[in-house]
Amino acid sequence: MTTSATHRAIEAIWRIESTKIIGGVARMVRDIGLAEELAHDALLTALELWPSTGVPDKPGAWLMTTAKNRALDRLRRAKMIEGKLRELGHDLEAQEALIVPDFVDALDAARADEIGDDLLRLIFTACHPLLSTEARAALTLKLLGGLTTEEIARAFLASETTIAQRIVRAKRTLTAAKVPFEVPRGEALGQRLASVLEVVYLIFNEGYTATSGEDWMRPALCDEALRLGRMLAELAPGEPEAHGLIALMELQASRSAARVDALGKPVLLLAQDRARWDHLLIRRGLTALGRAEALAVSLPQPLGAYTLQASIAACHSRACTGDETDWPRIAALYDALAQVLPSPVVALNRAVAVGMAFGSAAGLQMVDDLRESPSLKNYQWLPSVRGDLLAKLGRIEEARTEFERAAEMAGNARERELLLARARGLGA
Repeated sequence: MTTSATHRAIEAIWRIESTKIIGGVARMVRDIGLAEELAHDALLTALELWPSTGVPDKPGAWLMTTAKNRALDRLRRAKMIEGKLRELGHDLEAQEALIVPDFVDALDAARADEIGDDLLRLIFTACHPLLSTEARAALTLKLLGGLTTEEIARAFLASETTIAQRIVRAKRTLTAAKVPFEVPRGEALGQRLASVLEVVYLIFNEGYTATSGEDWMRPALCDEALRLGRMLAELAPGEPEAHGLIALMELQASRSAARVDALGKPVLLLAQDRARWDHLLIRRGLTALGRAEALAVSLPQPLGAYTLQASIAACHSRACTGDETDWPRIAALYDALAQVLPSPVVALNRAVAVGMAFGSAAGLQMVDDLRESPSLKNYQWLPSVRGDLLAKLGRIEEARTEFERAAEMAGNARERELLLARARGLGA
């Protein structure tokens, strides 16, 4: 294998294994920044050695053991107290016995559960509420998504310097606050889980409908969020909202191919070709939704916000055509969601459902009640929804004005084109 081919292989392996390696080392050193540094030391060693020695049979195990060796050296140099060394347990014993990277299969198999725990700890630490939402998203994509700083910057249309600073500050904040590398327990678990789910869904939403730029969707971000969500559902199988979130994302992602036309222009839900929806993702989403609902009943506890939103998405997924959509049920689900997650955006979506279920006049009255909401002042979908309802009521000039207002607010070029096209369509 040539040097360049080896480097490509190492890059692919790193994408797959880096999260587990960082999590495993972080459990030892209790510092995400240091763990990432030690994991990268192992990567650099591989880049130096493997072109001449060849890629090991178990490259992930090789990298994990090399990184842990670095961690042990660092701990020894720091003269950690004896209690800390005992905490390392089998890791120390394995290294002292001179277990080499190519012969760690049995050790890795014995620690399969530990690896899962390490990933869960890593997710909860990277998404700590102490960090800003933006910092949590960047750090999560870096550590768990395996994205480079350049890729994260490109995904969120920010400069690479800005993203790098965000990540560095986040790691310093966690270190300075001595945030424990652990899965929280009791009441703290629910609080922290909400933070984790929020970040994963933030990443998905930015991919599903980009807030700015030339493209309406960024599929790579959707894929990363789905991967993180599936991982979280596996690592926290007893948490209903973890399954509710993955159900919501699977069901929404099932429409991706139908959400744009051949020219990349947006296609709204009721105009989509449902034959292009991904029915495998729909089945996965409905299965996850059933699991979330069953867990909520068994605990018992009311359905959470993500599970309710997944139930709404399921109503669309089960309808063979737009005309068959169960809008009264969707309106009822939004009533429940407004109790769990009261917000002007939920109220706006509820107004859409009411307008579809009980007439445009009823929906318009609800939208008009939201026009003074400060948080919707620059939200393009408020005038867009109002324009749609006005058009259905035959108030064409008012509707055109609303669509033009919405287009002025839109930060995404494709959204702007869509809204202007709707305004022009009314003229025709």
